[in-house]
Amino acid sequence: MGCCDDPKEPVKINRADLARVQEQYGNLLRDFLTGDPEKLMLQQLSSANVYLIELAALNAHYLSVRKQAISLLDKKSLRTLQTIIDREQESELAIFTQQHIEALENKKGFFDKFL
Repeated sequence: MGCCDDPKEPVKINRADLARVQEQYGNLLRDFLTGDPEKLMLQQLSSANVYLIELAALNAHYLSVRKQAISLLDKKSLRTLQTIIDREQESELAIFTQQHIEALENKKGFFDKFL
C-alpha cells in the first residue's frame, strides 16, 4: 500500500478482528443479562473513555458506579463534577464529589515533590 490511505476507499476489516469483537460483545451481553449489572458496570469503567466515565458519573443507576466513575475523573472533568454537585445538592453524592474536587486541587504533580 502507498504512503497514505484513500479516504474514499472503504475500510477493510480483518475477519479475525471482527470475530474477536463479536465474541467480546456476546460475552459482555451474556454477562449483562445473566450476571450482576452493577458489578459488570464497575468492571467496564476501568477501560471506558472519559466521555463514558463522565456519563456514568452523571447518570448511572447505581450509586457505587457513580462514585467509582467520579473517582476516576481528573481535573479536566471539573465542569462535570460541578454539575453533579449542582444537581444533587446536600446529597451523599454531592459531598463525595466535593471531596474528590478538593483532593484533585490538593494533588501535587510529580515534580512538586522535589520543590
